[in-house]
Amino acid sequence: MPFNATERWVRIALVLGILIFLNILLSFVRLELDFTEDKRYSLTRGSLNTLEQTREAIYVRVLLDGDFPSGFKRLQHSVIDLLRQFRSINPQIEFSVEDPNSGSPEEINEMREKLSKDGLLPINLKVQTGTGKSEQLIFPYAVFNLGERKIAVNLVEHDPALDQEANISQSISQLEYKFVNALSKLQQKEKKNILFTASSGELPEENTLAVQQQLRPFYHVVRADLDSLYSIKESVDLVIVARPLQPFSERNKFILDQYLMQGGKILWMVDVLQIGIDSFTYRQDFIPEPLDLNLSDLFFQYGIRIDPTLVLDMECARIAQVIGKVGDKPQIELFPWNYFPLAAPYSNHPIVNNIDRILLDFPAKIDTVKSAGSVTKTPLIVSSPYSRFQLAPARVGFDMLRYAPDASKFDKPHLIMGVLLEGQFKSLYANRPEQSMLEAMEKLGLSFRTESQKAAMIIVSDGDLIRNYYDASTDKFSPVGYSKFEKTTYNGNRAFFLNAVEYLVSEENILEARGKEFKIRMLDQVKISREKSFWQLLNTALPLVLLLLGGQVHRYLRKKKYTT
Repeated sequence: MPFNATERWVRIALVLGILIFLNILLSFVRLELDFTEDKRYSLTRGSLNTLEQTREAIYVRVLLDGDFPSGFKRLQHSVIDLLRQFRSINPQIEFSVEDPNSGSPEEINEMREKLSKDGLLPINLKVQTGTGKSEQLIFPYAVFNLGERKIAVNLVEHDPALDQEANISQSISQLEYKFVNALSKLQQKEKKNILFTASSGELPEENTLAVQQQLRPFYHVVRADLDSLYSIKESVDLVIVARPLQPFSERNKFILDQYLMQGGKILWMVDVLQIGIDSFTYRQDFIPEPLDLNLSDLFFQYGIRIDPTLVLDMECARIAQVIGKVGDKPQIELFPWNYFPLAAPYSNHPIVNNIDRILLDFPAKIDTVKSAGSVTKTPLIVSSPYSRFQLAPARVGFDMLRYAPDASKFDKPHLIMGVLLEGQFKSLYANRPEQSMLEAMEKLGLSFRTESQKAAMIIVSDGDLIRNYYDASTDKFSPVGYSKFEKTTYNGNRAFFLNAVEYLVSEENILEARGKEFKIRMLDQVKISREKSFWQLLNTALPLVLLLLGGQVHRYLRKKKYTT
């Protein structure tokens, strides 16, 4: 008997020793298995590359601690889990979770004032309780710090069309992209170069101040007249052509063509008709004339055609009309204006995935055609299922506002108004280069290319996509996507533009993380409220009942065994 007891203890010690050894061994091994359908716990390749290339210590302050409802608790846990995952890949990343609303009233006010000075504005969180609603100010931000540099990341996505739970799920799906993007920009040693063209009556600088304000912290932004250039250098990472109003010369088209052949990236925002809401200042109707930019052959060579059309959409912004007078004051009412489509994201491409609606101003229809090179075409901005187009010349006027639109006539769904082209392009001038152009390139030590390296461009058939209003008297400008009639801002315009820029210039492909979309599995709140007590009682009492039954069965079997 003593031998058996000793042997038993030896076996127990041996098993414990093996378990401790395995535990120590596995602590040095990172093993994660993601069995979720949407791969929500797996990082994209671009994110992993950014994390692995991080060489300096980065500290993250998460301002999301406190007593929150379940949705924000889910967001809080997701933020912490993701940062822990980052830290397990790269120990240089450290973080803390803070509650800006903790401390004495003086300390709280001091903290709020400090955060506001840094541009971190609170949101008013409304919480539904059993007795009504309560409100609290929260700061849903994560601040990434690298030495003296810092970038604040807004953790909350807000789509007015979605409820709070859906917005929380959308916010969680974008955390990886936002965090990795912040890491990438913090460690950026050299800024990328962006060139706005200014040779064909493009948007003046004051009408692009809003986007330049967004770009300048992370990019070198310059404006250049193509007439003063002989070529666009390879060091230019992106060329932006925003609402030209005058024809491009063959010389300038050649410069843009050869820039693309070097593997360049171009973002085009162009109109094909001379029309704007200002066209109706002194008239009730208007027949827009074609706007000849001398770009049709260039676009056709690359694989698209912008038809002289106007897209009308039942999902649209509204404009103001005077319908009468109250006393001596005009009575104004807002009416849907089908020429201002509100385009929702059409694909799951990372440029447009999970962004808000995009406000377009008299856009045209884009057709894709067979291109000379090997080019992939991806529609990015399309009309709703209830849309149609109007061929020019055609009269455009306010008379249409008198009648409710006939939905049966809006029978041309998903008209393309923005498209991404990427791949190998064939030069428009492959078979017809002008001798003067070739001589100029030879003097500069440049070679004429007939086929591009891997290149990309985005074409949007609305020149006003990124235009901001500017008030010279106050030197103030509106946000991008601002509707002056509705006095609201459509954030999709800014998001689309910044995502397009990021996609075209980024080498790490971190924008891939924006393509993540978590499926929302919502709980039935009414059923939860009605059956809450039952399930609480069941979960509390059932284990006790099962334990008692198990004890009785065990007692009965033992009694029966030894009685026999």
